[in-house]
Amino acid sequence: MRVLISGASIAGPVLAYWLTRRGFDVTVVERAPALRKTGGHAVDLFRPAMEISERMGVIDQVQARATGTTRMILQRTNGRLPVNVDYLKLVGVISDRHVEIMRDDLSQIYYDAGRDDVEYLFGDQITAIADDGTVDFAYSAQRRYDVVVGADGLHSGVRQLVFGPDAGHTRFLGGYLAVLSVPKELARDGEMTNFLDVKRWAAIYTADHLDDARAVFLLRPDQPLEYHHRDDARQRTLLRTAFTGLSPTVDRWLAELDGPGSFYFDSITQLELTSWSRGRVTLVGDAGYCPGPAVGGSTSLAVLGAYVLAGELERAGGDYAAAFAAYEAVMADPVRHSRAFARTVAKSLVPRSEFGVWALATAGRALSVVPARLTRAVAKLNNTGVRLYDAMGYPDYPVPASSID
Repeated sequence: MRVLISGASIAGPVLAYWLTRRGFDVTVVERAPALRKTGGHAVDLFRPAMEISERMGVIDQVQARATGTTRMILQRTNGRLPVNVDYLKLVGVISDRHVEIMRDDLSQIYYDAGRDDVEYLFGDQITAIADDGTVDFAYSAQRRYDVVVGADGLHSGVRQLVFGPDAGHTRFLGGYLAVLSVPKELARDGEMTNFLDVKRWAAIYTADHLDDARAVFLLRPDQPLEYHHRDDARQRTLLRTAFTGLSPTVDRWLAELDGPGSFYFDSITQLELTSWSRGRVTLVGDAGYCPGPAVGGSTSLAVLGAYVLAGELERAGGDYAAAFAAYEAVMADPVRHSRAFARTVAKSLVPRSEFGVWALATAGRALSVVPARLTRAVAKLNNTGVRLYDAMGYPDYPVPASSID
C-alpha cells in the first residue's frame, strides 16, 4: 500500500517510521529544501509521546537533547521582587514522565529514526489530489497513492485542498506566540528568565548544546492583529511595537530582530474540525486537530496521533475508510480534552490585569514551597486538567515480527 505524507516536522516522520515498520511503501514530501531548522521553541513530550519514542528506539537521543531548564525567574514590571520558581517541581505536577526539547532537535531525531526506509521529496509540495489518489506536485511528476496524509501543520496545504471552505474551522484563543533566536550570552544556563506584564510576557532560555538562546514572546492584544502568516516583516514590526519598553533587557532581545537569527510568529489558534478525513485523505497532528500553539500539548498529541493512525491502517488491512474511522474514534477523546484544556490555559497564561500578574506570581511562589508529593497528589485528582496528557490511554499496536531487526 502506497502512502504519501505531506510534512516532515514531527507527525510526518513519526507516521512514516511506524508505517514502514508495518510494511507500507511511504513517501514524505516537504516544501522546505531540507529538514527545517527554523529556530523554533521548546516543546513538551509527555508520557504517551515518551513511551512511543521509547518504542521507536530514540528515547536516549530525546533525553540527551533536553533543554536542561531547572528554574524560572519571574520579573514583574511593577518593581516587586522577582519570584523564583522550581521548574522541575512545576513539571512534576504536570507529568511523571516528561522532556522539554527543542522542536528542531526532536524533528531531526524522528527523521533520522526512519530515513533509510522512507522516500523524502524535499523542495516540493502537493498542488492537487484527485479522488482516486492521483497527486500533482509543484515540481515532481504526477503519482498515484492509496492514502494521502496531511502532516503539514496548522496552515496545512492538504487541508485547504481537500476540505475547501471547511478547512477554516478555527477558534482564535486571543493570543500570539513569537520566538526569536538571540546570542547565547543573553541567557543563563539552566534558567528561564521571564518578564511578566499585563497582556504580555517575554522570556529567554538556552540549552547546553545550542549555539544561541531563544527569546519567547506571548501577547494578548485587545484586538486581533492584522498580518499574513507568511509576512515576516510585518510580524517583526508587530512584535517590536508590542514589547518595546517592557524592560531594557527585553529591548536588547528585540534588537536582534534586525539580525540574521531565525524568527517565528503565529496566532494561538485552535483547529475545530469535527472530522479530519475525507475520501482517501486524512490529517494528523496540527494539520487536523491543533489545540493551540504553546497552550495545548500539540506536539505530544501529534506523536500520539501518528502512532495511532499507523496502527489502525495496519489493523484495517488496507481498508483506509475503516482505518480512518477507527483512528478518529481513538483520538476523539484526547483531541476533545486537549482543546478544552488549551482554552482554559489560554485564558490565564498571559494575565489581563495587575491582579492576574500578582496571582500568577503568587501561584509560582507557592508551588516552589509546597512539598512535591502534595502538589502531585492534588493534580492527579483531575485527569482532564494539568495531568491530562499523562492520563491519555491508547491501544497497543504490536509491530510485525518480520519488521524487527
